[in-house]
Amino acid sequence: MKRVLITGAAGQIGRALRKAWHGKYLLRSTDLAPMTPVSASEECIQADLSDYAAMAKLMPGVDAIAHFGGRSIEGTWEQILPSSIVGLYNVMESARLAGVKRIILASSNHAVGFYRRQSTLTSEHAPRPDGLYGVSKAFFEAMGSMYADKHGMTVASLRIGTFREPDQPDNERHLMTWISHRDLVHLCECCIEAPDYHYAVMFGISNNTRARWDNTRAYAIGYRPQDNAEDYAARVAGKAEDDLSRQFHGGFYIPDGFTGDASMIP
Repeated sequence: MKRVLITGAAGQIGRALRKAWHGKYLLRSTDLAPMTPVSASEECIQADLSDYAAMAKLMPGVDAIAHFGGRSIEGTWEQILPSSIVGLYNVMESARLAGVKRIILASSNHAVGFYRRQSTLTSEHAPRPDGLYGVSKAFFEAMGSMYADKHGMTVASLRIGTFREPDQPDNERHLMTWISHRDLVHLCECCIEAPDYHYAVMFGISNNTRARWDNTRAYAIGYRPQDNAEDYAARVAGKAEDDLSRQFHGGFYIPDGFTGDASMIP
């Protein structure tokens, strides 16, 4: 069995991965919040991502890292810096020194949120973040690319769409952006098990009829999503966005603190 380190293990995605990977991988799970092991064989270690020494202690014997730790919503720079910026460096550098070769990074659709929605996005679209949270995810992608190129690591940056508890879309935008729990688990397994692919940006999205993200790169490593947000279209009918949000891929993150001129954004 491969040993997989999951950061952010107490969060929504972390909990879903731990539940699904019980018996498939040897799990070493870490979070600043307390965790209950999913089995007697799971190692649960409370640690702060901003503490380099604590991260380094997690690395021995690890084959792959699913890095889903850090701030998961918009916030101030003071909130984002320790866990998402410093924390990412600590994970990447301690992994490199320990010889860990494969890492999954939780980027976000908000790293490309300021592209207009009529454009179908691909893995080749450069970051265009819609807030400080999106900036932190653009940093994830830049660090992943650098560590792959400079140190020969295999890194996947997942521009995750909408992952929710309960496991279903909640508004009309989610019909484009939703990813089910089982599809995200499957995508992460592809990132761990696929033959070497160096560095890749992929979208964390299910097989949604209304998708505006081209996920060819994920399909190339074996991703075959099973779920479609369209199955929930009737449930979310009428739960629409405001005029500014619906212009851009970032949705409701766009008007948060917005003081610009949307007409100037190409």
